[in-house]
Amino acid sequence: MNWLDRYHASRVHTRRVRVLAATAARLLPPRASVLDVGCGDGLLAATLARLRPELAITGVEVAPRPGCHIPVTAFDGRTLPFADGSFDAALIVDVLHHTNDPAVLFREIVRVARSCVVIKDHLREGWAAQATLRFMDEVGNRRHGVPLPYNYLNRAEWDRLFEESGVTVAETDPVAALYPVPARLVFGRGLHFFARLEKQA
Repeated sequence: MNWLDRYHASRVHTRRVRVLAATAARLLPPRASVLDVGCGDGLLAATLARLRPELAITGVEVAPRPGCHIPVTAFDGRTLPFADGSFDAALIVDVLHHTNDPAVLFREIVRVARSCVVIKDHLREGWAAQATLRFMDEVGNRRHGVPLPYNYLNRAEWDRLFEESGVTVAETDPVAALYPVPARLVFGRGLHFFARLEKQA
């Protein structure tokens, strides 16, 4: 592990999990069954469960990791092995930009969620956004073997995807405190969003 990986693990990852779990805890509905799509090692979900112990969280992952912190089911990255409306809510944190076709998986996520989808992802907006997001992905994910197709969407593309998938934005959060200063000045700057999306009747 090089110095950049060590810095990311010690200074960025721990803070990231804490901030993302706190934000998700605020956005998810009470007493919900939650599907965490692309749950990784389950640490984020486990942290969330400590904040909201009434939530029942299940993970789904393309390559489930040994010792995952939550119950996890394998899937192919495109089709979720659950019936329509199997969960009250779905949680998806920095996953869609790792897929070859974000719309395909997102429609599946909406299908299995009864009431809402809580999503954290990136905004390809502003100066050098694509290059900055690619660098962040390389540092945070390359060593874990996570696919990196760099499919970041801009605000208009997200809005179109939400509309076409039958969800509306109920609340958003820019997660401004995701990175410590001074890293926030480079890797924050409006490149991230959290949102609760509600299914249309």
